[in-house]
Amino acid sequence: GCYSLDSCDYPDFAHKAADLVAKKEVERGIVVCTSGEGVCITANKLKGVRCGLIYNEEVSKLTRQHNNCNMVSFGAKFFPLEDVKKWTLNFLTTEFEGGRHEGRVNKIER
Repeated sequence: GCYSLDSCDYPDFAHKAADLVAKKEVERGIVVCTSGEGVCITANKLKGVRCGLIYNEEVSKLTRQHNNCNMVSFGAKFFPLEDVKKWTLNFLTTEFEGGRHEGRVNKIER
């Protein structure tokens, strides 16, 4: 990121992170902007990236369990840091369930 509270062009940073995931240089990515929406939209433009917007504990697990997301986004303006830390840990430690969800993820990839 920009390492400050100054305004920046978040798509530049989200694209760099998503590119690393798309190229499989990293397994997963986490992006943040004011709402989480802009960085999520940007990340999802890259083939092979499935970025989900996390906004509660259940969704932090479902992004992995059902969607096999390899990136997530957060809205910095709307959640306490402690919640984001907990939800990030859920994202990083939850496994993809496969099964009926695998066919759906495959459709998304196509």
